[in-house]
Amino acid sequence: MAQIRMVEGVEVVAVCDSAAFVLGLLRSQTGLHVCSDFRAMLDRVALDAVVIVTPSRSHVAMAKAALERGLHVFCEKPLTLSPQDSATLCEIAEARGLVNQVGYHHRFMSTFREVKRLLDAGAIGEVSHACAEAYGPVVLRSAGATWRAHREEGGGCLYDYAAHPINLLTWYMGRATGVGGTALNRIFSANTEDEVHATLFFDRASARVTVNWSDESQRKMCTKVTIWGSTGRIYADRQEMQLFARNGARLPPGYHAGWNTRYTTDLTAPVGFYVRGEEYAAQFEHFVAAICGARVPAENDFASAAETDRVLAMLLADAQQPRSTATPAKRRLLTIFGR
Repeated sequence: MAQIRMVEGVEVVAVCDSAAFVLGLLRSQTGLHVCSDFRAMLDRVALDAVVIVTPSRSHVAMAKAALERGLHVFCEKPLTLSPQDSATLCEIAEARGLVNQVGYHHRFMSTFREVKRLLDAGAIGEVSHACAEAYGPVVLRSAGATWRAHREEGGGCLYDYAAHPINLLTWYMGRATGVGGTALNRIFSANTEDEVHATLFFDRASARVTVNWSDESQRKMCTKVTIWGSTGRIYADRQEMQLFARNGARLPPGYHAGWNTRYTTDLTAPVGFYVRGEEYAAQFEHFVAAICGARVPAENDFASAAETDRVLAMLLADAQQPRSTATPAKRRLLTIFGR
């Protein structure tokens, strides 16, 4: 709420939450209209837009209700837990001409944005393979009572955590044509996975995804992307972007053959209000600018989020396929050696 209130031209007028304690604090400290029923809030309060920051299962009903009332919608990721539901929301938003955005904040991190710029410029030629990783200390014990501990509420590590690096991959490499070798492993959770390993296939490239939200070796979420191409390699995390370019690579001004490093402090543009990272304020500023008629690119719209949801559904289906303990070739070798 602090971030969105600091965006120029925005007035927060109402908050809906399921916790009476939270609503009581907000009412007494801010004077805002508070409500525990989102439909009642939409009907009673004059609004231009809504920001949906709730457990994943509730996104589709809330976003649909807002869109049908002609409101612009910012929704946290994942957009929904069903690619069909996501497609429906895309259709409604497009038909009504409403601004729509999903909170994949990594796309507003300067290092990952620089990767996109370099790829579009052809700096590493034809991309052949990528590796996207995310690790963090989210679930570190078995007794989990939050919505994240239940697949039907939050979608597990796949939808709530792996969605971030997968969204980056679809941004960089386009529409995925297939998936394979998906493993969803449990470490602490009883009702969902804590670890995701998979391969994504694109028209002329592949990508490996490795994600673990039960990694206590990390102080906070750590996301990394490495991309290999015919004329070089790019690596990026939150702090820096590294480009290695071969001689003859098509490079934008400021880059040269060999190693190039750009730090987030050099790449990041200032924002109006800093909490946790510039990317959070930047995504809200972008959303508001689009509502106000600025000709900004459609960053993180429902359509791009729906593509991520489609890939997540493919990964879930792939993980549920029966697995053989050995390939046919391996079984033949075991037979030859009498095993």
